[in-house]
Amino acid sequence: MVEKETFLGVIGGSGWYDLDDLENIKEDVVETPFGLPSDVIIRGKLSGRHIAFLSRHGKGHRFTPSEVNYRANIYAFKKIGVTHILSLSAVGSLQEELAPGTLVVPTQLLDRTKGDRSDTFFGNGVVGHVAFGDPYCPFLIDQINKAGNSSGIPIGDGGTLVVIEGPRFSSRAESNLYRSSGANIIGMTALPEASLAREAEIPYCTLAMITDYDCWKENEEDVDVPSVIAVLNSNVAKGKTVIRELLKNLPERTENPIFEASRNAIMTSPEAIPVEIRKKLEVLFGKYWEK
Repeated sequence: MVEKETFLGVIGGSGWYDLDDLENIKEDVVETPFGLPSDVIIRGKLSGRHIAFLSRHGKGHRFTPSEVNYRANIYAFKKIGVTHILSLSAVGSLQEELAPGTLVVPTQLLDRTKGDRSDTFFGNGVVGHVAFGDPYCPFLIDQINKAGNSSGIPIGDGGTLVVIEGPRFSSRAESNLYRSSGANIIGMTALPEASLAREAEIPYCTLAMITDYDCWKENEEDVDVPSVIAVLNSNVAKGKTVIRELLKNLPERTENPIFEASRNAIMTSPEAIPVEIRKKLEVLFGKYWEK
């Protein structure tokens, strides 16, 4: 499927509360059926391309990973026309070779969350099951790697990202368990963000900055907030450079099966879906309802 003009949405995690050098800036309060997003959405142009920025935890870092309104954030991006999402995230390393300060792009997810994070747009009269074998968009992964290469900023293979509930960091036993599972990095926000983006048919990718070795590495200090912030502050500029380079070269029109990820996922007959639910989800799935 050929999609409309490319419009990149960026979700900033810990340490990412704005983007530099945006032109034609506009701040939008975007209302959704799921409540308000984490903050206003900042829209503008960067490298001559449309971009929107949303702080995942809100300005001033007000929301824990469990409190983020993930559904409202993704719905709001869909509502304003975002076609691709780049998630920026701070993560811990579970492997020796992935040192703090390294930028990586994960390719897989392991869900260890346990709270009620409202992880689907389906329910209440409409049933759907999206394919999620490859949680991250291969096209965007390729584009991010190219942006890193062209800007001279190495980007590593993040492998499997294990997502924990938070807000506390891991115990040493937990950290070693995640290592033994084959996970490479650890974070708190990739889910349900990635799965909601897939339901909303928006290609999604994470550019992650490794800030620490969690607590498994015996000759390293255990992760704490000051150490995380120190690494973030020294490396955020690299991430912003990669974003600018990504926007310069991101194709204006692309073919991507994720743009129709929910076409065959919805099991409920359109005539059986309650009118109020059809209206609520029109922005997401309205193209599949019978006219």
